[in-house]
Amino acid sequence: MINQNYLKLSESYLFSEIARKVKAYKQENPEADIISLGIGDVTQPLAPAVIEALHKATDEMAQSATFRGYGPERGYDFLREAIVQNDFRACGIDIEADEVFVSDGAKSDTGNFQELLSADCVVAVTDPVYPVYIDANTMAGRRIIKLPCTPENGFVPELPTEHVDVIYLCYPNNPTGTTLTREQLKKWVDYALANDALIFYDAAYEAYIASEDVPHSIYEIPGAKQCAVEFHSYSKTAGFTGIRCGYTVVPKALKVNLNPLWNRRQSTKFNGTSYLSQRAAEAIYTPEGKAQIKATIAYYMENARLMREALTNMGFKVYGGKDAPYLWVSTPNDMSSWEFFDWMLHSAHVVCTPGAGFGPSGEGFVRLTAFGTHVNTEKALCRIANKL
Repeated sequence: MINQNYLKLSESYLFSEIARKVKAYKQENPEADIISLGIGDVTQPLAPAVIEALHKATDEMAQSATFRGYGPERGYDFLREAIVQNDFRACGIDIEADEVFVSDGAKSDTGNFQELLSADCVVAVTDPVYPVYIDANTMAGRRIIKLPCTPENGFVPELPTEHVDVIYLCYPNNPTGTTLTREQLKKWVDYALANDALIFYDAAYEAYIASEDVPHSIYEIPGAKQCAVEFHSYSKTAGFTGIRCGYTVVPKALKVNLNPLWNRRQSTKFNGTSYLSQRAAEAIYTPEGKAQIKATIAYYMENARLMREALTNMGFKVYGGKDAPYLWVSTPNDMSSWEFFDWMLHSAHVVCTPGAGFGPSGEGFVRLTAFGTHVNTEKALCRIANKL
């Protein structure tokens, strides 16, 4: 017997399907120079402060006196205290270290946290949406309600018209690159408090926020600690896509105390993030690390600026790319998102992500990322312009 809910999933994960298509094209056209603006992987090297911390931690592992084996499931105190002081208390948010759980990234936690909840819970997700939210709850057999985010509503989802138990929000948003203001986010916190709902808030891209009225954490909103779990990642903040480290905040003030339950789950199913990864993450909170990370983020956001300007001048309708490293681009000439993906790959040798892979409201759009190098980003834009 198998879990029948797995049969409800699409045949392959979105980004696996993209990789399959690109691999097949390269096999047929080995001379093609493919530039990827699709998968959200980074290209810039780790910050010097991070490299130094990794080397130091590696040296520690070579000595009996400083060797580390299994670490605490919640994460080492040195990193959790750095998170609390720099990401929250420095912003006036009162979070305690025992409310922070270090992990191997937001993807794991946003997919796994739903295990604490009943299969009868009704889940609301924005549409388009990061596929993990949908897939994880489909695997659990939950009913899922989609909240369309379109140009017509400014990519701001409407509150549910029926009761939901769980709401996934990701801002700055993946895939659209759009944001919610404090006032817009407050409506969701107020809804959750009034309707006994739980918000899963994915803040993986908060480091890219430049606008003053866009919150970096849902806990900037009064009452949020009673109704929201927040997920963070160092993947795009500090280029940790290969290092693997992130964290989740589970407030003890939640109406249903999930903090000990998540600790119990992690203790059973997770052996903790590696010591090396946690020392590397700690380094981004040093003065040197902060400056170096800020410079890398500025590098990627310069790509986003170039892409917005160039694509707009080409006649595309472009959203996002101001407070996020993602651009959400309308396809031309009524092309479907997969048709435009094929055109981009075959004609311009550029990889994008079809919006339809993020949900029904993603049809007619593609996602582009700003994580390439300056050289490849400019080259890709020239190729697209020349092929139009």
